[in-house]
Amino acid sequence: MTTTKLYISFNLAINRPNKKGLNPVRCRVTYNKQRKEISTGLFVNPNYWNSKKQKLLDSSEQEEYINIQISLIKNKINKAFLMLQIQEEPFTVNDIYNIFKGKSLEKDMGVIEVYDLYNERIKRLIGKEIVLVTYQKYLESERHLKDFIRHQFKTSDKPLRELKMNFIIDYNYYLQTEKNMQQSTVNKTIQRFRKVVKFAIGNDYLDKDPFLLYRAKTVKKEIVFLTKEELKKLEEQTFEIKRLEVIKDCFVFCCYTGLAFKEMVSLQKKHIVKGYDGEDWIKMKRQKTQKELSVPLLPKAKKILRKYASDHDQLLPITSNARFNGYLKEIADVVGIEKKLTHHMARRTFATTVLLFNNVPMEVVSELLGHTKLATTQQSYGKIVQKKVSEEMKRLNKKLTP
Repeated sequence: MTTTKLYISFNLAINRPNKKGLNPVRCRVTYNKQRKEISTGLFVNPNYWNSKKQKLLDSSEQEEYINIQISLIKNKINKAFLMLQIQEEPFTVNDIYNIFKGKSLEKDMGVIEVYDLYNERIKRLIGKEIVLVTYQKYLESERHLKDFIRHQFKTSDKPLRELKMNFIIDYNYYLQTEKNMQQSTVNKTIQRFRKVVKFAIGNDYLDKDPFLLYRAKTVKKEIVFLTKEELKKLEEQTFEIKRLEVIKDCFVFCCYTGLAFKEMVSLQKKHIVKGYDGEDWIKMKRQKTQKELSVPLLPKAKKILRKYASDHDQLLPITSNARFNGYLKEIADVVGIEKKLTHHMARRTFATTVLLFNNVPMEVVSELLGHTKLATTQQSYGKIVQKKVSEEMKRLNKKLTP
Protein backbone atom coordinates (compact mmCIF):
# COMPACT_ATOMS: atom_id res chain seq x y z
CA MET A 1 0.00 0.00 0.00
CA THR A 2 1.31 3.43 -0.87
CA THR A 3 2.43 5.79 1.91
CA THR A 4 2.33 8.94 -0.24
CA LYS A 5 0.17 11.58 1.43
CA LEU A 6 -2.87 13.32 0.00
CA TYR A 7 -3.15 17.11 0.35
CA ILE A 8 -6.45 18.96 -0.06
CA SER A 9 -6.69 22.75 0.01
CA PHE A 10 -9.41 25.29 -0.82
CA ASN A 11 -8.49 28.62 -2.35
CA LEU A 12 -10.25 31.58 -3.88
CA ALA A 13 -9.87 32.49 -7.54
CA ILE A 14 -9.24 36.15 -6.70
CA ASN A 15 -9.10 37.38 -10.30
CA ARG A 16 -12.41 35.81 -11.32
CA PRO A 17 -15.26 37.48 -9.34
CA ASN A 18 -18.83 37.11 -10.61
CA LYS A 19 -21.31 39.97 -11.14
CA LYS A 20 -22.13 40.04 -7.41
CA GLY A 21 -18.47 40.46 -6.50
CA LEU A 22 -18.18 36.91 -5.12
CA ASN A 23 -15.16 34.76 -5.89
CA PRO A 24 -15.25 31.06 -6.82
CA VAL A 25 -13.82 28.54 -4.36
CA ARG A 26 -11.40 26.13 -5.99
CA CYS A 27 -10.24 22.83 -4.51
CA ARG A 28 -6.68 21.73 -5.14
CA VAL A 29 -5.83 18.06 -4.72
CA THR A 30 -2.13 17.13 -4.56
CA TYR A 31 -0.91 13.54 -4.63
CA ASN A 32 2.45 12.04 -5.55
CA LYS A 33 3.71 15.44 -6.79
CA GLN A 34 0.70 15.76 -9.11
CA ARG A 35 -1.99 18.43 -8.82
CA LYS A 36 -5.62 18.60 -9.84
CA GLU A 37 -7.79 21.71 -9.65
CA ILE A 38 -11.47 21.02 -8.95
CA SER A 39 -14.35 23.46 -9.30
CA THR A 40 -16.59 23.39 -6.18
CA GLY A 41 -19.41 25.51 -7.64
CA LEU A 42 -19.24 27.67 -4.50
CA PHE A 43 -18.87 31.48 -4.45
CA VAL A 44 -17.97 33.59 -1.39
CA ASN A 45 -17.24 37.12 -0.33
CA PRO A 46 -13.42 37.33 -0.27
CA ASN A 47 -13.52 39.67 2.76
CA TYR A 48 -14.82 36.83 4.98
CA TRP A 49 -12.69 34.01 3.67
CA ASN A 50 -10.10 32.64 6.11
CA SER A 51 -7.44 30.86 4.05
CA LYS A 52 -5.64 29.54 7.14
CA LYS A 53 -8.75 27.85 8.56
CA GLN A 54 -10.08 27.05 5.07
CA LYS A 55 -13.47 28.44 6.10
CA LEU A 56 -15.93 31.24 5.48
CA LEU A 57 -16.33 33.44 8.61
CA ASP A 58 -19.09 35.97 7.95
CA SER A 59 -21.68 35.07 10.65
CA SER A 60 -24.47 34.47 8.18
CA GLU A 61 -26.66 31.64 6.92
CA GLN A 62 -24.34 31.34 3.94
CA GLU A 63 -21.39 30.60 6.26
CA GLU A 64 -22.91 27.36 7.54
CA TYR A 65 -23.92 26.16 4.04
CA ILE A 66 -20.53 26.97 2.43
CA ASN A 67 -18.51 25.35 5.22
CA ILE A 68 -20.67 22.22 5.22
CA GLN A 69 -20.23 21.90 1.43
CA ILE A 70 -16.45 22.33 1.75
CA SER A 71 -16.38 19.64 4.44
CA LEU A 72 -18.49 17.29 2.29
CA ILE A 73 -16.18 17.78 -0.73
CA LYS A 74 -13.12 17.12 1.43
CA ASN A 75 -14.67 13.95 2.89
CA LYS A 76 -15.69 12.72 -0.56
CA ILE A 77 -12.13 13.19 -1.89
CA ASN A 78 -10.68 11.37 1.14
CA LYS A 79 -13.15 8.54 0.58
CA ALA A 80 -12.08 8.25 -3.09
CA PHE A 81 -8.43 8.21 -1.96
CA LEU A 82 -9.15 5.45 0.59
CA MET A 83 -10.93 3.33 -2.03
CA LEU A 84 -7.92 3.50 -4.32
CA GLN A 85 -5.51 2.68 -1.48
CA ILE A 86 -7.47 -0.48 -0.64
CA GLN A 87 -6.97 -1.74 -4.22
CA GLU A 88 -3.19 -1.70 -3.60
CA GLU A 89 -2.56 -0.75 -7.25
CA PRO A 90 -0.66 2.36 -8.43
CA PHE A 91 -2.96 5.32 -9.07
CA THR A 92 -2.77 9.01 -9.95
CA VAL A 93 -4.43 12.23 -8.85
CA ASN A 94 -6.65 11.91 -11.94
CA ASP A 95 -7.86 8.54 -10.65
CA ILE A 96 -8.81 10.21 -7.35
CA TYR A 97 -10.71 12.88 -9.29
CA ASN A 98 -12.53 10.26 -11.41
CA ILE A 99 -13.71 8.36 -8.30
CA PHE A 100 -14.73 11.67 -6.68
CA LYS A 101 -16.85 12.49 -9.75
CA GLY A 102 -18.43 9.03 -9.72
CA LYS A 103 -16.67 7.85 -12.86
CA SER A 104 -15.48 4.27 -13.25
CA LEU A 105 -11.73 3.87 -13.54
CA GLU A 106 -10.44 2.93 -16.95
CA LYS A 107 -7.91 0.11 -16.97
CA ASP A 108 -4.40 1.49 -16.94
CA MET A 109 -2.53 -0.05 -19.87
CA GLY A 110 1.03 -1.23 -19.39
CA VAL A 111 3.91 -0.63 -21.81
CA ILE A 112 4.51 -4.35 -22.42
CA GLU A 113 0.76 -4.97 -22.58
CA VAL A 114 0.47 -2.50 -25.48
CA TYR A 115 3.58 -3.98 -27.12
CA ASP A 116 1.84 -7.39 -27.04
CA LEU A 117 -1.24 -5.90 -28.69
CA TYR A 118 0.87 -4.28 -31.42
CA ASN A 119 2.77 -7.49 -32.10
CA GLU A 120 -0.47 -9.46 -32.36
CA ARG A 121 -1.71 -6.89 -34.87
CA ILE A 122 1.35 -7.05 -37.14
CA LYS A 123 1.48 -10.84 -36.85
CA ARG A 124 -1.69 -10.95 -38.94
CA LEU A 125 0.05 -8.85 -41.61
CA ILE A 126 2.80 -11.42 -42.28
CA GLY A 127 2.75 -12.23 -45.97
CA LYS A 128 0.52 -9.21 -46.68
CA GLU A 129 2.40 -6.06 -45.64
CA ILE A 130 5.39 -7.47 -43.75
CA VAL A 131 7.61 -10.55 -43.79
CA LEU A 132 8.18 -13.01 -40.94
CA VAL A 133 11.62 -11.60 -40.13
CA THR A 134 10.09 -8.14 -39.47
CA TYR A 135 7.68 -9.64 -36.95
CA GLN A 136 10.56 -11.52 -35.32
CA LYS A 137 12.51 -8.26 -35.00
CA TYR A 138 9.59 -6.71 -33.08
CA LEU A 139 9.46 -9.74 -30.76
CA GLU A 140 13.19 -9.36 -30.15
CA SER A 141 12.80 -5.62 -29.45
CA GLU A 142 10.00 -6.34 -26.98
CA ARG A 143 12.26 -8.78 -25.12
CA HIS A 144 14.89 -6.04 -24.79
CA LEU A 145 12.25 -3.67 -23.41
CA LYS A 146 11.04 -6.29 -20.89
CA ASP A 147 14.63 -6.80 -19.73
CA PHE A 148 15.08 -3.04 -19.33
CA ILE A 149 11.91 -2.62 -17.25
CA ARG A 150 12.91 -5.51 -14.96
CA HIS A 151 16.42 -4.08 -14.66
CA GLN A 152 15.40 -0.47 -14.10
CA PHE A 153 12.14 -0.74 -12.16
CA LYS A 154 12.23 -4.27 -10.70
CA THR A 155 8.80 -5.03 -12.14
CA SER A 156 7.38 -6.92 -15.13
CA ASP A 157 5.62 -3.92 -16.67
CA LYS A 158 5.39 -0.15 -16.44
CA PRO A 159 2.17 1.93 -16.60
CA LEU A 160 1.89 3.48 -20.05
CA ARG A 161 0.87 6.86 -18.61
CA GLU A 162 4.23 7.07 -16.81
CA LEU A 163 6.16 7.10 -20.09
CA LYS A 164 8.33 10.20 -20.26
CA MET A 165 11.33 11.14 -22.37
CA ASN A 166 13.64 10.14 -19.51
CA PHE A 167 12.37 6.57 -19.90
CA ILE A 168 13.57 6.56 -23.53
CA ILE A 169 16.93 8.14 -22.65
CA ASP A 170 17.51 5.55 -19.92
CA TYR A 171 16.44 2.77 -22.30
CA ASN A 172 18.97 4.03 -24.88
CA TYR A 173 21.71 3.97 -22.24
CA TYR A 174 20.69 0.47 -21.09
CA LEU A 175 20.84 -0.94 -24.62
CA GLN A 176 24.35 0.47 -25.06
CA THR A 177 25.77 -0.55 -21.68
CA GLU A 178 23.90 -3.71 -20.65
CA LYS A 179 23.12 -5.13 -24.10
CA ASN A 180 26.38 -3.87 -25.69
CA MET A 181 24.57 -2.68 -28.81
CA GLN A 182 26.07 -0.37 -31.42
CA GLN A 183 24.24 2.95 -31.71
CA SER A 184 22.78 1.99 -35.10
CA THR A 185 21.21 -1.14 -33.53
CA VAL A 186 19.99 0.92 -30.56
CA ASN A 187 18.32 3.34 -32.97
CA LYS A 188 16.53 0.49 -34.77
CA THR A 189 15.33 -1.02 -31.49
CA ILE A 190 13.99 2.31 -30.22
CA GLN A 191 12.50 3.07 -33.64
CA ARG A 192 10.35 -0.06 -33.31
CA PHE A 193 9.33 0.99 -29.80
CA ARG A 194 8.36 4.39 -31.21
CA LYS A 195 5.91 2.72 -33.61
CA VAL A 196 4.32 0.93 -30.65
CA VAL A 197 3.94 4.29 -28.83
CA LYS A 198 2.29 5.80 -31.93
CA PHE A 199 -0.08 2.84 -31.95
CA ALA A 200 -0.92 3.55 -28.28
CA ILE A 201 -1.60 7.24 -29.00
CA GLY A 202 -3.74 6.35 -32.01
CA ASN A 203 -5.88 4.09 -29.83
CA ASP A 204 -6.19 6.67 -27.02
CA TYR A 205 -4.18 4.56 -24.57
CA LEU A 206 -1.74 7.44 -24.20
CA ASP A 207 -2.33 11.21 -24.31
CA LYS A 208 1.14 12.66 -24.81
CA ASP A 209 3.95 11.48 -27.05
CA PRO A 210 7.10 10.90 -24.93
CA PHE A 211 9.13 10.94 -28.18
CA LEU A 212 8.07 14.52 -28.98
CA LEU A 213 11.43 16.09 -28.03
CA TYR A 214 13.53 12.93 -28.37
CA ARG A 215 16.20 12.90 -31.07
CA ALA A 216 18.05 9.70 -31.89
CA LYS A 217 21.83 9.96 -32.00
CA THR A 218 22.90 10.09 -35.62
CA VAL A 219 25.29 7.40 -36.78
CA LYS A 220 27.66 8.25 -39.58
CA LYS A 221 28.33 5.04 -41.45
CA GLU A 222 31.06 4.89 -44.01
CA ILE A 223 29.83 3.22 -47.19
CA VAL A 224 32.48 0.63 -48.12
CA PHE A 225 32.41 -0.64 -51.71
CA LEU A 226 34.71 -2.02 -54.37
CA THR A 227 36.36 0.44 -56.70
CA LYS A 228 36.29 -0.09 -60.44
CA GLU A 229 39.83 -1.51 -60.29
CA GLU A 230 39.06 -3.86 -57.38
CA LEU A 231 35.92 -5.13 -59.07
CA LYS A 232 37.87 -5.81 -62.27
CA LYS A 233 40.56 -7.75 -60.35
CA LEU A 234 37.86 -9.86 -58.72
CA GLU A 235 36.11 -10.57 -62.03
CA GLU A 236 39.35 -11.66 -63.71
CA GLN A 237 40.39 -13.98 -60.87
CA THR A 238 39.58 -17.68 -61.37
CA PHE A 239 39.61 -20.31 -58.64
CA GLU A 240 40.30 -24.00 -59.03
CA ILE A 241 38.34 -24.69 -55.85
CA LYS A 242 34.72 -24.83 -57.03
CA ARG A 243 33.10 -23.40 -53.90
CA LEU A 244 35.27 -20.25 -54.10
CA GLU A 245 34.56 -19.83 -57.82
CA VAL A 246 30.81 -20.11 -57.17
CA ILE A 247 30.90 -17.61 -54.29
CA LYS A 248 32.96 -15.16 -56.35
CA ASP A 249 30.57 -15.38 -59.32
CA CYS A 250 27.50 -14.89 -57.11
CA PHE A 251 29.14 -11.90 -55.44
CA VAL A 252 30.02 -10.35 -58.83
CA PHE A 253 26.48 -11.06 -60.05
CA CYS A 254 25.13 -9.00 -57.16
CA CYS A 255 27.64 -6.24 -57.95
CA TYR A 256 25.81 -5.83 -61.27
CA THR A 257 22.24 -6.37 -59.98
CA GLY A 258 22.22 -5.03 -56.41
CA LEU A 259 20.33 -8.07 -55.12
CA ALA A 260 20.35 -8.65 -51.37
CA PHE A 261 21.29 -12.16 -50.21
CA LYS A 262 17.72 -13.42 -49.82
CA GLU A 263 16.75 -12.22 -53.29
CA MET A 264 19.89 -13.78 -54.76
CA VAL A 265 19.21 -17.26 -53.33
CA SER A 266 15.52 -17.16 -54.25
CA LEU A 267 16.13 -15.94 -57.83
CA GLN A 268 14.31 -18.24 -60.26
CA LYS A 269 13.69 -18.44 -64.00
CA LYS A 270 10.23 -16.93 -63.54
CA HIS A 271 11.87 -13.75 -62.24
CA ILE A 272 13.61 -13.05 -65.57
CA VAL A 273 11.16 -11.28 -67.88
CA LYS A 274 11.26 -9.15 -71.02
CA GLY A 275 10.97 -5.48 -70.24
CA TYR A 276 9.22 -2.79 -72.27
CA ASP A 277 12.59 -2.22 -73.98
CA GLY A 278 12.80 -5.84 -75.15
CA GLU A 279 15.70 -6.54 -72.75
CA ASP A 280 15.86 -9.05 -69.91
CA TRP A 281 14.93 -7.71 -66.48
CA ILE A 282 14.82 -9.18 -62.98
CA LYS A 283 11.34 -8.64 -61.56
CA MET A 284 10.61 -9.83 -58.02
CA LYS A 285 9.63 -8.57 -54.58
CA ARG A 286 12.18 -7.51 -51.99
CA GLN A 287 11.72 -9.79 -49.00
CA LYS A 288 12.64 -6.99 -46.59
CA THR A 289 10.06 -4.44 -47.75
CA GLN A 290 7.79 -6.39 -50.13
CA LYS A 291 8.43 -3.61 -52.67
CA GLU A 292 8.44 -4.59 -56.33
CA LEU A 293 12.00 -4.80 -57.61
CA SER A 294 12.90 -4.24 -61.27
CA VAL A 295 16.54 -4.47 -62.30
CA PRO A 296 17.91 -4.70 -65.88
CA LEU A 297 20.21 -7.66 -66.51
CA LEU A 298 23.53 -6.11 -67.45
CA PRO A 299 25.84 -8.13 -69.78
CA LYS A 300 28.18 -9.31 -67.00
CA ALA A 301 25.26 -10.53 -64.91
CA LYS A 302 23.84 -12.36 -67.94
CA LYS A 303 27.19 -14.04 -68.52
CA ILE A 304 27.19 -15.47 -65.00
CA LEU A 305 23.62 -16.77 -65.38
CA ARG A 306 24.63 -18.52 -68.60
CA LYS A 307 27.60 -20.08 -66.80
CA TYR A 308 25.29 -21.73 -64.26
CA ALA A 309 22.37 -22.48 -66.58
CA SER A 310 20.63 -25.76 -65.68
CA ASP A 311 17.24 -27.45 -65.70
CA HIS A 312 16.59 -26.26 -62.15
CA ASP A 313 14.30 -23.29 -61.46
CA GLN A 314 16.88 -21.73 -59.17
CA LEU A 315 19.36 -19.70 -61.23
CA LEU A 316 22.33 -19.51 -58.86
CA PRO A 317 23.87 -22.49 -56.99
CA ILE A 318 23.70 -20.92 -53.51
CA THR A 319 21.22 -21.96 -50.81
CA SER A 320 22.79 -20.95 -47.50
CA ASN A 321 24.40 -17.87 -45.95
CA ALA A 322 26.24 -19.99 -43.37
CA ARG A 323 29.70 -19.72 -44.93
CA PHE A 324 29.20 -17.16 -47.70
CA ASN A 325 30.97 -14.25 -45.98
CA GLY A 326 33.64 -16.60 -44.65
CA TYR A 327 34.49 -17.72 -48.18
CA LEU A 328 34.53 -14.09 -49.30
CA LYS A 329 37.33 -13.46 -46.81
CA GLU A 330 39.36 -16.25 -48.45
CA ILE A 331 38.63 -14.75 -51.87
CA ALA A 332 39.70 -11.26 -50.76
CA ASP A 333 43.02 -12.65 -49.46
CA VAL A 334 43.75 -14.36 -52.79
CA VAL A 335 42.74 -11.36 -54.94
CA GLY A 336 44.56 -8.88 -52.71
CA ILE A 337 41.55 -6.84 -51.64
CA GLU A 338 42.21 -5.45 -48.16
CA LYS A 339 38.59 -4.49 -47.51
CA LYS A 340 36.43 -6.87 -45.49
CA LEU A 341 34.26 -8.47 -48.16
CA THR A 342 30.64 -9.18 -47.20
CA HIS A 343 27.68 -9.92 -49.43
CA HIS A 344 26.17 -6.52 -48.64
CA MET A 345 29.26 -4.87 -50.15
CA ALA A 346 28.14 -6.19 -53.54
CA ARG A 347 24.90 -4.23 -53.21
CA ARG A 348 26.85 -1.10 -52.27
CA THR A 349 29.24 -1.62 -55.19
CA PHE A 350 26.24 -1.81 -57.53
CA ALA A 351 24.90 1.48 -56.17
CA THR A 352 28.22 3.31 -56.32
CA THR A 353 30.80 1.95 -58.78
CA VAL A 354 28.28 0.56 -61.27
CA LEU A 355 25.53 3.20 -61.06
CA LEU A 356 26.43 6.52 -59.40
CA PHE A 357 29.97 6.66 -60.79
CA ASN A 358 28.46 6.13 -64.24
CA ASN A 359 26.18 9.16 -63.77
CA VAL A 360 22.95 7.26 -63.05
CA PRO A 361 20.63 9.70 -61.20
CA MET A 362 19.97 9.13 -57.48
CA GLU A 363 16.23 8.55 -57.98
CA VAL A 364 16.99 5.77 -60.49
CA VAL A 365 19.50 4.22 -58.08
CA SER A 366 16.84 4.30 -55.36
CA GLU A 367 14.38 2.51 -57.65
CA LEU A 368 16.91 -0.15 -58.70
CA LEU A 369 17.85 -0.83 -55.08
CA GLY A 370 14.19 -1.28 -54.20
CA HIS A 371 14.24 1.40 -51.49
CA THR A 372 10.79 2.51 -50.35
CA LYS A 373 11.97 6.12 -49.92
CA LEU A 374 14.41 8.25 -51.91
CA ALA A 375 15.58 9.71 -48.58
CA THR A 376 16.96 6.29 -47.60
CA THR A 377 19.18 6.26 -50.70
CA GLN A 378 20.24 9.89 -50.25
CA GLN A 379 21.13 9.29 -46.60
CA SER A 380 23.33 6.33 -47.51
CA TYR A 381 24.88 7.49 -50.77
CA GLY A 382 24.68 11.30 -50.68
CA LYS A 383 28.37 11.67 -49.81
CA ILE A 384 29.30 9.38 -52.70
CA VAL A 385 27.58 11.79 -55.07
CA GLN A 386 29.47 14.71 -53.51
CA LYS A 387 32.74 12.83 -54.03
CA LYS A 388 31.83 12.16 -57.65
CA VAL A 389 31.03 15.86 -58.21
CA SER A 390 34.32 16.82 -56.56
CA GLU A 391 36.29 14.48 -58.85
CA GLU A 392 34.53 15.84 -61.94
CA MET A 393 35.27 19.42 -60.88
CA LYS A 394 38.96 18.59 -60.34
CA ARG A 395 39.11 17.06 -63.82
CA LEU A 396 37.43 20.13 -65.26
CA ASN A 397 39.83 22.35 -63.37
CA LYS A 398 42.80 20.58 -64.98
CA LYS A 399 41.29 21.05 -68.44
CA LEU A 400 40.75 24.74 -67.86
CA THR A 401 44.17 25.37 -66.36
CA PRO A 402 46.56 26.84 -69.02
